[in-house]
Amino acid sequence: MKRMKAPLCVMLACLPMFCRAAGAFAAGDDPLYPGSGNAESAAEEVFAGEETASGEILTVNADAPIPVAAKADLLMDAATGTVLAEKNGDERLYPASVTKIMTLLLVAEAIETGKLSRDETLTCSETAAAKGGSQIWLEPGETMTVDDLLKATFVYSANDACTLLAETVAGSETAFVSLMNKKAAALGMKNTHFDNCTGLDDDTAAHLTTARDIALMARALLRFDFVKDYTTVWMDTLRNGKTQLVNTNRLIRTYPGATGLKTGTTSKAGCCVCATAERDGLSLIAVVLGADNSKARFAGAAALLDYGFANYALFTPSAGEAELPPVAVRFGVTGTVTAAADLRPLLVNKGAQQSIARRVDLPESVEAPVEKGQKLGTLRFFAGEKEIASFPLSASASVRRITLWDAMWRILTCVRADSAE
Repeated sequence: MKRMKAPLCVMLACLPMFCRAAGAFAAGDDPLYPGSGNAESAAEEVFAGEETASGEILTVNADAPIPVAAKADLLMDAATGTVLAEKNGDERLYPASVTKIMTLLLVAEAIETGKLSRDETLTCSETAAAKGGSQIWLEPGETMTVDDLLKATFVYSANDACTLLAETVAGSETAFVSLMNKKAAALGMKNTHFDNCTGLDDDTAAHLTTARDIALMARALLRFDFVKDYTTVWMDTLRNGKTQLVNTNRLIRTYPGATGLKTGTTSKAGCCVCATAERDGLSLIAVVLGADNSKARFAGAAALLDYGFANYALFTPSAGEAELPPVAVRFGVTGTVTAAADLRPLLVNKGAQQSIARRVDLPESVEAPVEKGQKLGTLRFFAGEKEIASFPLSASASVRRITLWDAMWRILTCVRADSAE
């Protein structure tokens, strides 16, 4: 009992201090950091290079004279959705098998949600086996894995494989087409209507879309990384080597950085392609519709991609978390909290990324409680005097407000430690 008298006396002597601290809490001032209740923001500026005089980092000439011999064409940046060039981008045309981008997008979503597995084995229906056009000659009752059916659809544009996948996801092709049109609306594909999952257009006059809408659905499909496992294949086989597959998109073999995506050809549609490629982090989508021949569609797509890579780059902002100062937390169980940012890439004219400056706006302190994800400040990017982007800086963890009992316990712990020495 004698050993506990000193700590108890110390605690009783500290009660007035606790009362004054509680009053300071209510007034919004930290007794440990006098005057911190009205802390001003601190700004840190970091330059990536020299400032530009104009402050412009992106200028787009959508009417650039790019040699594309087709009814319509469009070039889009996959990361931001910015249209970099277009001709008749909203003209409604037959897409042929480029339609399958939407079919494969819905199949990819089914795989992502667990509704479908690439290892799963499917049995071919009479309807799927009866599909004409490009096919791998599936027989009714024949079994094949989803992986092989995806390979047949992506690489060889097989209508029978495509239809079997659609039937499995929705129960019937009719039900699946309804999902296709709903997804098109959700993606903002304002000038698109699908009548089937393959792009066959012999019996329809309403199966139409645009170069812009195709780029939108291609952008959605590209977010699935596993898609490139198929779209970058030049040659492969099925049925233990008995069925040969050669990619209908010859750019996979001839264009540096090509990543896909889908070709299409019918007498109504002409020769079409949605070609994708990536270099130095910049991913581009080139759409060509209604070319007179296959050579013209691939030459047009290559010309669009060449223009994009020659004139644009992707700047990936960095929060520099290691450089961000911790923010003091007044009245918190911990003294500081770190900030983090959710950043997105910025499309810029090639070379302009060297002129971008970064500024960090963070307060010196905040008052507890702090919730995880709570906005603490802002990360701003500038070209010259012009702000080109800003991102919120949020708390990376929660900090509970300290209570009187927390403070008493800390003092008691310290006193016990002193008594033990």
